[in-house]
Amino acid sequence: MSDNIIQLNQELIHNELKDLVRNSVEETLNALLDHEADELVNADKYERSGERKGYRSEHYSRNFQTTAGEVKLKMPKLKGVPFETAIIERYRHRECSVEEALIEMYLAGVSVRRVEDITEALWGTKVSPGTISNLNKKAYEHIETWRSRKLSGSYPYIYVDGVYLKRSWGGEIQNVSILVAIGVNEDGCREIIGAAEGMKEDRESWRTFFVWLKERGLAGVRLIIGDKCLGMLESIPEVFPDAKYQRCTVHFYRNIFSATPRNKMKEVSMLLKAIHAQECKTSAKEKAKQVADKLREMKLTSAAKKVEDGIDETLTYMDFPSQHWTRIRTNNTIERLNREIKRRTRAIGAFPDGQSALMLVCARLRHVAGTQWGTKRYMIMEHLKELDLQNQSDIIAD
Repeated sequence: MSDNIIQLNQELIHNELKDLVRNSVEETLNALLDHEADELVNADKYERSGERKGYRSEHYSRNFQTTAGEVKLKMPKLKGVPFETAIIERYRHRECSVEEALIEMYLAGVSVRRVEDITEALWGTKVSPGTISNLNKKAYEHIETWRSRKLSGSYPYIYVDGVYLKRSWGGEIQNVSILVAIGVNEDGCREIIGAAEGMKEDRESWRTFFVWLKERGLAGVRLIIGDKCLGMLESIPEVFPDAKYQRCTVHFYRNIFSATPRNKMKEVSMLLKAIHAQECKTSAKEKAKQVADKLREMKLTSAAKKVEDGIDETLTYMDFPSQHWTRIRTNNTIERLNREIKRRTRAIGAFPDGQSALMLVCARLRHVAGTQWGTKRYMIMEHLKELDLQNQSDIIAD
């Protein structure tokens, strides 16, 4: 029975099929080039014609990398008419799908060294860092267009934050801040609406950032969620006078924990969460007073003072629909994005300048925006419209 078993050499078959596909691609491309040369000359080989525009002069060989492998093209030489093929752009040595794959790998977070290894494994030849750099410059043109695009419609909720990266400056390594803004549009989807370089998160940087967003069409802003950055707080009333500010409750807790002993951290955490578990702002403020008194009883005077001074700016979210509270009381949505940016930039170390840092961050943001992150509905905005109608009815009734 065992004598009738046929054994197949899968590796040999795979190589044979690969060679067959590559040869087929090579023959097809060369046939297309010959046909294109005939059309440019306006005559077939050896044909006598008064309408002839030029003459053939043999071929020259050129290697061309495709997903099927490296093929050898016979590029026609013409006399009397330039040969500009529409099939393959001049000086292009790889088909578009290969170049697009290289760019996508880089923007998806694959390191340059890893890209080299992958290209060698897939296509048999390594792509130099210089080639990848040139491809990225081309991609950055599209990224800049995306970064500066016009904004349309309303964005009731805006999340803002800054992420710090390293850059070389005068032989020293310094911090450079990239300011990022995420908006929730009228459909309830998240959208990355802005990213810009801010040397540091000061008032002028935030003001310039907000003005830039407004000039691009940002409108309908009702709530800005972020950490307590003094520069940002001073800029909001100036650029968006009708918008309210919500301090991230997580950052608020961390500020209080900085004045709390480790052995009392769990108890203090439960007290703080009880404040934001209330059903309305009035109840939350009353609970905050009780929590402050309790902290003083625990000999945590500094923590109690922080609660009293900062509680109001953490309760702004309660002026909006309760269905949105868990989404708009923290800055978690942009914090996750910042972690993704740092993950991608960690291997780079220090950037040569702020512009290169901004471009790579924007590349990563654009990549994330094109995934389910940017298309999945984040909130049901009808709740906000219902609240507006309810408030108008209450005003009319009064």
